[in-house]
Amino acid sequence: MTNLTVVGVSGSPRAGGNTETLLRHTLGVCAAEGLSTDFISLRGLRIEPCRACRTCSRSKVCAVTDDVPAIFDRLAAADAFILAAPVYFSGTAGQMKCLIDRLGYLSMARGRVFERKVGGPMAVARRAGQNFALAEMMFFFLHQGMIVPGSTYWNMAIGLHEGDVSEDAEGLRTAENFARNLAWTLKKLRAAD
Repeated sequence: MTNLTVVGVSGSPRAGGNTETLLRHTLGVCAAEGLSTDFISLRGLRIEPCRACRTCSRSKVCAVTDDVPAIFDRLAAADAFILAAPVYFSGTAGQMKCLIDRLGYLSMARGRVFERKVGGPMAVARRAGQNFALAEMMFFFLHQGMIVPGSTYWNMAIGLHEGDVSEDAEGLRTAENFARNLAWTLKKLRAAD
């Protein structure tokens, strides 16, 4: 083991749904590459929207009392993280978008703690809209100064009914290559330290 940790965050409200399946598949490849993995599901958690109160910029603590601070701490402690979300109406599902907004403000308030971490987005949709959701999440990673490895295609898969994503061979291969590239990048960065 390399003592490098990657955290996967599933923004799907469905237990065992396609987003969770794709993310767990990706984390499995990360584990096979020697990384420690951690999984967070937003399902059942309280993720409130940002209130734009700017309290975090003054106190370094979010004024909203919910599950976001605990998630933030786990991501801040990790070497890498992946945000995976289902697509709703051609965009990122709401809970994930609320999380991104809050994480971004907290990170900036605490000195850009995600900068130079490795990560990337993943999206699952019935048919289309993944590009918009991926772009929305990708802007977060880039804004935070993170390093985003590529793959053989965009990190997306197709699935409507539970288990459909497991039949998307190209989506699974893309996720696997992304996971291998993420692991390679982390190891190279560790070796350079």
